[in-house]
Amino acid sequence: MVDINVQQLGLELGSGAVIGGIIGFAAKKVAKLIAVLVGIELALFKFLESREILSVDWEKLTGGFVEASQSAANGAPPSWVNTILSTLSVSAGFTGGFMLGFRRA
Repeated sequence: MVDINVQQLGLELGSGAVIGGIIGFAAKKVAKLIAVLVGIELALFKFLESREILSVDWEKLTGGFVEASQSAANGAPPSWVNTILSTLSVSAGFTGGFMLGFRRA
């Protein structure tokens, strides 16, 4: 028989939700800032290229993203069943809190 401590399980779920909410909120703010900076950088590259000050190899610039996504897709996953089972209570709360914090930002 499995001995489950409901109080400890609730504490882990609640703390994971609070931490996830804070990180989700911050992640959305940081993601917006990074998106703006990357957009400004690409616009600057295009402007400098149109003035013939800079030459950008757009194929190589996007080629790194394609190679990185292909290598990530070909990797063998770790033993995910044990990982999920060992961190289920904290990760469930964290995921819920993260999604709530990410949507509220």
